[in-house]
Amino acid sequence: MLIILDRDGVINHYDGHYICSVEEWRPLPGSIEAIGRLCRAGYRVAIATNQSGIGRGLYDRDALDAMHQRLRELVAGVGGRIEHIAYCPHHPDAGCSCRKPEPGLLHEIRNALGLETLTGSLMAGDSRKDLEAGISAGCRPWLVRTGNGRDTEHHLRSQPLVGVEVFDDLAALTDHLLAVHGEA
Repeated sequence: MLIILDRDGVINHYDGHYICSVEEWRPLPGSIEAIGRLCRAGYRVAIATNQSGIGRGLYDRDALDAMHQRLRELVAGVGGRIEHIAYCPHHPDAGCSCRKPEPGLLHEIRNALGLETLTGSLMAGDSRKDLEAGISAGCRPWLVRTGNGRDTEHHLRSQPLVGVEVFDDLAALTDHLLAVHGEA
């Protein structure tokens, strides 16, 4: 089974400010270990992340690559693997088809992994955009309360999305998934 994760607020700390360097990129407690546990249980893990800081000129692709290299190294250190990282570098006003809530990043992941469909895959995020992208690509939407997750959960009460499961963080999501579904 494939699990697609948003990055900022799900894997690493996010307080609404752009993360512009590898020095500013800090994993949330338990997130790296959770990815390792998923991989060791046979799940495939990919990332879909909006990175408009590039389009806004706040950092460049080299800085983003350094952050992602650090993420991959940490995950490898706990026996895991990130199979693909898809990111949208565009400014929100660019009108691209890859910026979540559009499903372009998820389609990129599907194609990169040679999958026919994403039906049955999971999309875990901390924002409505993540959930909407996942739903439109055929994924099951899971919300974590880290990052923007608590605000998103609050807004879902008045504007619900069907089928969203909610977890405190990526570690709790992983505990649930492995307890209910076991190995992939």
